[in-house]
Amino acid sequence: MKLINKILVVEGSDNVFADLDLPNADDLQTKAELTRQLYQRIKVLGLSQIKAAKALRLKQPDVSKLMNGRFSGFSVERLLELLNALAVDVDIVLRPGSTRGGHRGTVKVLATSGCRG
Repeated sequence: MKLINKILVVEGSDNVFADLDLPNADDLQTKAELTRQLYQRIKVLGLSQIKAAKALRLKQPDVSKLMNGRFSGFSVERLLELLNALAVDVDIVLRPGSTRGGHRGTVKVLATSGCRG
């Protein structure tokens, strides 16, 4: 925390959901990043929402929700399936994390250059 022009400023973490003290913040962060990757992939492929809906076997309004960052109603597993449907390979890497300070394990979504727009 620091004062800038008499305003208290608190630097956030890498997880806005945790900063807002929301329950299931880690899950929400993972879903948000997977949704962002879906958005990027749809854009890279040049798909309209209607064509994306056909490829994903979704209704167009559901694609619209995802394209606008609204992922409620979608599980992490389902978002991974949608990425697979757009020919995105997903690798899950498990490794021991640091246990210092009561730190829990983390889930990170990393994209290779072929997935970004």
